[in-house]
Amino acid sequence: MDSLCCPHFLFLEVHVISKEHIINEKIKDKEIRLIGSEGEQLGIVSSAQALEIANEKNLDLVKIAPNAVPPVCKIMDYGKFRFEIAKKEKEQRKNQKVVETKEVRLTPNIDDHDFFTKVNNAKKFLKSGNKVKVTVRFRGREVTHSSLGEDILIRFKEEVAEVGVVDKNPKMEGRNMSMFISPKGAEK
Repeated sequence: MDSLCCPHFLFLEVHVISKEHIINEKIKDKEIRLIGSEGEQLGIVSSAQALEIANEKNLDLVKIAPNAVPPVCKIMDYGKFRFEIAKKEKEQRKNQKVVETKEVRLTPNIDDHDFFTKVNNAKKFLKSGNKVKVTVRFRGREVTHSSLGEDILIRFKEEVAEVGVVDKNPKMEGRNMSMFISPKGAEK
């Protein structure tokens, strides 16, 4: 191990392959508790003996519990172990559902046909598991009639009630009034 000495500090190079595992010659403890490749307890031995046993079996010596007294090391195929961990992490990421927030924009003087088209789009988003942000945009002097926008959002909420639940009630933000709707039965 390389070391660099200066008047006030001692810097040591630490050989860590991954975040938590130190392997083979990098293990510098005098005594370790050794676990065999099949999970059997081999007792407390010196790290040199443990490394010798691992080399005889063409496997690696991996420190799995560095904070224990004495530290616990296991004889295993480290490459295969890392592969298995990576495989499990990939499987977990694959099973995660990413919830997106889709936006539906309305105006205070929207026609019925356009309104129901937007409602159908929102229902489709909610059924596929996404959240929906419904926004009424006010232009010019329309902002003085914000009650019209609130009425449209309440009507919208009633139309999608069978597939969605309101997360945030209508709220004015600048020239927009927004409301958030989540799919029914979604875990919180």
